[in-house]
Amino acid sequence: MHSQNDEVAAVSVRGTTRVVGVFGYPVRHSASPPMHNAAFAALGLDWVYVPFEVAPESLGAAIAGVRALGMAGVNVTVPLKEQVAPYLDAVSERARLIGSVNTVVNDRGRLIGDSTDGPGFLAALAGAGVEITGRKVVVLGAGGSARAVVHALAEAGAQVVVANRTPERARAMAERFASVGNIDAVPLTEEALREALRGAAALVNTTSAGMHPQENEMPPVPADALEPTLFVSDLIYNPAETRLLALARARGCRVQNGVEMLVQQGAIAFSRWTGIEHPPVDVMRAAVQNAIRRRTP
Repeated sequence: MHSQNDEVAAVSVRGTTRVVGVFGYPVRHSASPPMHNAAFAALGLDWVYVPFEVAPESLGAAIAGVRALGMAGVNVTVPLKEQVAPYLDAVSERARLIGSVNTVVNDRGRLIGDSTDGPGFLAALAGAGVEITGRKVVVLGAGGSARAVVHALAEAGAQVVVANRTPERARAMAERFASVGNIDAVPLTEEALREALRGAAALVNTTSAGMHPQENEMPPVPADALEPTLFVSDLIYNPAETRLLALARARGCRVQNGVEMLVQQGAIAFSRWTGIEHPPVDVMRAAVQNAIRRRTP
């Protein structure tokens, strides 16, 4: 009997076991192995998910290994997400546009890349009952995570406002996704955010401000702009409640940390690899939360 309380569910590996995993550098603190292995155990699947520390200069060889070893696929995390596309046989239009691949599927020797981050984020919002079509959503940051989130929001019909400390990067993102939807760019300042948040449905932090070990940091969001009707999402999940989320909750906002996006993007990858339409999301969520608790100082 597999224990869901173990950091990684006990796995019996045989010659028939299908292998998936995650390529990253570093990768030892990833919550994806316990999440996926718990799901495999819950469904009684003869699969295993393994973390592989892959240095950027070894990425091409590692990807060739996916094909050579008959692995079902891999996740790709920082700093490799933006480097992996040239080694694949095909990349989705979404992944090409955002310049990032986080999931590779081995389709009978043909390696296909996609990004499940954006769809995972939308699923997390939907699970919280947040309606963003035709509504304004303010996104803080213009890095890799922001690109996935902004693309998904724009494609879903949201009116997106990107706020970044370097306004040129926010404007470049707005131009990059101009064909996808309605995106504006503003500086990441209290004054600009106060105006941008007026009438907004949601605020999304994709920056690292407030992430362990800099828990005391937070983006320059004015407290008086956090109306109770605003939904506040922070992609950080360590700590479980950032200063931004604590402030938003105190102001009466509904809040969500990064666990749900992690789980939902993982569930999409799980389905792509296994063909199982409805992964055990509750099991995956519990495994992630348990892994984070064990690793939080």
